[in-house]
Amino acid sequence: MSLFPDELLARSSRTARWGVVVSISFVVMACGGSAEPEATAAVASSTTTLHIEADNLPEDVAQVMAQPVFHIAPVLPEPPGDDDALDANQSATFTPSFKAVPQEFRSVSTRRLMPYMLDGTPPNAASSVFNGLGEVVEPLASAAGVTTYSVAQVRAAYGFSALPAVGAKPVGLQAAQLGAGQTIYIVDARHNPNVAAELAAFNQKFGLPTCTSRVLPSATPLPLATASQSAGCELVVAYSSPAGGIAASAPAYDAGWATEIALDVQWAHAMAPLARIVLIESPDASLNNLLAAIRLANSMGSGVVSMSFGAQEGTWTDSVDSIFSVPGMTYLAATGDSGASVNWPSVSPNVIAVGGTTLTYNGAGARSEVSWTGTGGGTSAYTPAPVYQKAALPVVGSVVRRTVADVAMNADPSTGQYVAVMSPGSSAVQWITAGGTSLSSPMWAGLVAVTNASRLQASRTLLGGAHSLLYGQIGAVSGNYANAFLDIRLGSHGSCGTCSAKVGYDQLSGLGTPNATAFVSLLSGASAPPQAPVVTPASISGTVGTALTFTAAVIAPNPVTFSLSSAPSGMAVSAAGIVSWPTPLAGSYAVTVVAKDTITGLTGQGVYNLNVAAPVAPMVQGASIAGRPGVPLSFKAGVTSANPVTYTLTGAPAGMVVGSDGVVSWPSPVIGAFNMALTAKDTKTGLSGKGDFTVKIAAAGPVISASAMVGVAGKPLSGSISISSPGASYLSVSIAGVPLGMGFSVAGTTITANWPSPVTGSYQLLVTAKDSAGLSAQLAVPVTITAK
Repeated sequence: MSLFPDELLARSSRTARWGVVVSISFVVMACGGSAEPEATAAVASSTTTLHIEADNLPEDVAQVMAQPVFHIAPVLPEPPGDDDALDANQSATFTPSFKAVPQEFRSVSTRRLMPYMLDGTPPNAASSVFNGLGEVVEPLASAAGVTTYSVAQVRAAYGFSALPAVGAKPVGLQAAQLGAGQTIYIVDARHNPNVAAELAAFNQKFGLPTCTSRVLPSATPLPLATASQSAGCELVVAYSSPAGGIAASAPAYDAGWATEIALDVQWAHAMAPLARIVLIESPDASLNNLLAAIRLANSMGSGVVSMSFGAQEGTWTDSVDSIFSVPGMTYLAATGDSGASVNWPSVSPNVIAVGGTTLTYNGAGARSEVSWTGTGGGTSAYTPAPVYQKAALPVVGSVVRRTVADVAMNADPSTGQYVAVMSPGSSAVQWITAGGTSLSSPMWAGLVAVTNASRLQASRTLLGGAHSLLYGQIGAVSGNYANAFLDIRLGSHGSCGTCSAKVGYDQLSGLGTPNATAFVSLLSGASAPPQAPVVTPASISGTVGTALTFTAAVIAPNPVTFSLSSAPSGMAVSAAGIVSWPTPLAGSYAVTVVAKDTITGLTGQGVYNLNVAAPVAPMVQGASIAGRPGVPLSFKAGVTSANPVTYTLTGAPAGMVVGSDGVVSWPSPVIGAFNMALTAKDTKTGLSGKGDFTVKIAAAGPVISASAMVGVAGKPLSGSISISSPGASYLSVSIAGVPLGMGFSVAGTTITANWPSPVTGSYQLLVTAKDSAGLSAQLAVPVTITAK
């Protein structure tokens, strides 16, 4: 018969009215265990804990469909001119194309707008879009006019190197600056049959290196061969299977995903024109199939993965984080286009989350940017803050949980970029103005590929998971940050408390947008600017009356000197960076530790938040102590104190004393109950704490008598346990180690054990008795059952 915990509790309650508490242990059997446990298992006390891990996402999550996050301006731009076809850098100094949006199109949402919708009557205006806070994200409809940038203009605005002459074959460092030898994986859903033709038209119009193209057969061995540094651009298409392998046939066509694919491939190539691009097309946009496509990328070899899609985060997101932790891989994802909200996969702490901006660049001078009103971003409801965001972020400080974005680039469709698209079965090219964080993610993927190529030129390793470098080597060092990023300080994407851009890190654009040449140089080690010391901030706790000391944590390439700012009186810092305060005062202090490089003169600083608490009096834990007359008694008081203490007793019986170690002793106790107090006094602060003690001295206490019980399996067994305690007003008895099936009855102070059907084995009853004076006794009673 199986017993459940509630049934055991009921049985225990029935025996309790007779004054006997019976403890019974039981075993939880894991699946696949023995169907019939051995007889001795009835008294086993071990516990089995089961852990169940699923190999796949929950079904309701696995079938969630992710969405591409591109935008198209609701007016077709003027086709790009032919200037760049002869000189790829020609349009860099031109004023970008501008076209007014007809009044009837200005109410049209740009989200996943299809090119074919722009040839005639304006489509119906889309409904308002709400962010994760339930707020309307405005405006998603277009502005009065649309600016469209060429490849050369975008590269010039963000500080990328100049493109080579049309038809030239760069080598060495120049080839590295174009991503030679690197692989960019574009993960999307469904199929674009025209992707190679669209890329060829894009390349021809903007003077970019041409790309060979091929489709991977399903039997292709993995990983792929390393991308060639001299072969030039190659577009490789792979159809992903649900198992994460290469499928033999293409997925079904989808107009929306085809547009996303065209956008991703063309602008990843525009930023890294000599990198190999591997387009992985998933059978559909379900999370399970997109995860399979990412696994396929992981199995193909090191590179950069760009993901311009998203689904709302949930409790499940951290269960798939490991897919983004393959060595040699850098993962980037769009933060979305629904304003203040958090999407997967960008929320993963192993993924670089790319937000969006509104770009202004007129062909000369520096660009200016504000955060795009539609950019995703915010604080995760589920994912803890990763280590790189636990350290102080530039200006703002730490975050409570994983916060996106990490970085940003142009994404506003009203300041969008040219994309070439074709309808299935047609060779005619249509030019559109595209945007969305779908655009910023592949551009950043191209920048990472260029950085990897430059790092290899400098004999350094691939970036891999680059967050620590982005936040540490760049973000936490003011000089590096100012060189490598443009801090986006204006714009908002909602009305929440963190929905507006600000100085330093924010959820809209993260660290900001890249100054590409400085960014690559800094992370590749080529002509990197000197690094200022990095002082890691911390929180320090202390107590009045106790000297406070801590060591400033500093990372610096050269020796440094230290100084303090906003320090309280009496605080000093040594040449080794040890901060000391011999007599701290109660209060909260923000002390800045400044480290100055003795070679470069650069300085870094970190704020140490000090909290000095008022002294706390010692705590003395009172207790009830039992003893016997004439038997020496001693016990140690439980005292908690920050400093050494002295002890005193009040109300103690004659002959009882307390030592300097807090041990109370009474050589010759007499019968009676005594109430007394023990006081502990802090030797430094003078504060005292008191605990109350009750000492009861009674007769000898309980006596337990019982003989060993011996029986035969299957034949009734009984035995007696006698308990006496002269002078006690009551007894409390418990029996542990009871074999299954044994019961007890009580008559006076005699307990009779009855076991109707004993099971072969050796057992031991542990009988514990405690009397009204607090005295106790214990006896082990062996029970032996033989087979016959």
